[in-house]
Amino acid sequence: MSSATPRYPLLALATLIPFAAGCGRSDQPKTESTSVGATPTVSATSPTSVDSEASEVISPVSYATAESAFGEGRYPEAIQLFTAYTGTHPENPWGYYMLGMSAWKTGEHEKAVNAFDQALQLDPSHRKSLFNSSRVLLEARQPKQALERIEKALTLEPMSNEGMRLLGRVRYELADVDGAIQAYRRALTIDERDVWSMNNLGLIYIQQGCSSEAIPPLARAVELRSNAPVFQNNLATALERSGYPTAAAQAYEAAIAVDSTYEKASVGLARVTGGGQQPESTAVDLTALSHQFQTEIETWRTPAAVRPIAVPEAMESDSATENDSVTVSVEAVSDSVLVSGGPVSETIDECATEADL
Repeated sequence: MSSATPRYPLLALATLIPFAAGCGRSDQPKTESTSVGATPTVSATSPTSVDSEASEVISPVSYATAESAFGEGRYPEAIQLFTAYTGTHPENPWGYYMLGMSAWKTGEHEKAVNAFDQALQLDPSHRKSLFNSSRVLLEARQPKQALERIEKALTLEPMSNEGMRLLGRVRYELADVDGAIQAYRRALTIDERDVWSMNNLGLIYIQQGCSSEAIPPLARAVELRSNAPVFQNNLATALERSGYPTAAAQAYEAAIAVDSTYEKASVGLARVTGGGQQPESTAVDLTALSHQFQTEIETWRTPAAVRPIAVPEAMESDSATENDSVTVSVEAVSDSVLVSGGPVSETIDECATEADL
């Protein structure tokens, strides 16, 4: 279900130094083809089925059958099937992991965390259960509990850009702006094409009233993934707040071209083209700013380069003060707040990384 990722030795999060790559990893799902001898031995107190929904399913249920239901988006059925599967295969952490994923998809946060915890009881190093349970906890507005899991996952895989990106999200939820920026920058030094870290870094700058600083990372995200309306919309917001209404209109139009139902971009476009906006005297070169950002990433490979941001006093009124009400959704954007003709802050999309299967 996931591609192999090299392991690395424990590394302090504050620095990045060269290291030798390890080999192999054990967090691969055990399907029905796995031999009995290949599964870990567990005691009689091993986790059993999370609930009794399996009674509605004809047994035995294969992992492949349950996984197929999940893959086809039949999440309530997947919950029943994986519940039945874990009842007959209590030694396989992947059954509980997928039960957690299925429950998360239906919005059952508590059931999802319980299932992930069952997987972790069987395999405390189950990285995916740590990462995705932290996402569920973030969605449930429990950032402190999420932080504990992310930090544990990073002790297992210190050079995970996914882990660093999640650390950025939870740090920001805990009002640690500098810590969030450092984490996103660290994620980008590990994977300089991590568009979600670019987007979320740009979002922080917008919400902290530093929209001009948001343009380079968002321009780079759009350059790498121009078909993502979320990135186009956030770039447009940064451009609009930085005094580039013409360029902002083009970015809003690009978002709408990808998704004609994208109401936030439509509202933004109407705002910057509705009159009263003076066109910029100097055009903004997004390609140059994108390349500038690529160069800047290289300078972050030393600890001294990770600096706190300074919110210009003149721009403090530009800060999105309603950050606490923003809802981060799974694999998508928060579109729950939209008021036609509302303030610019309501057009920002805060994005979560896609769920890691």
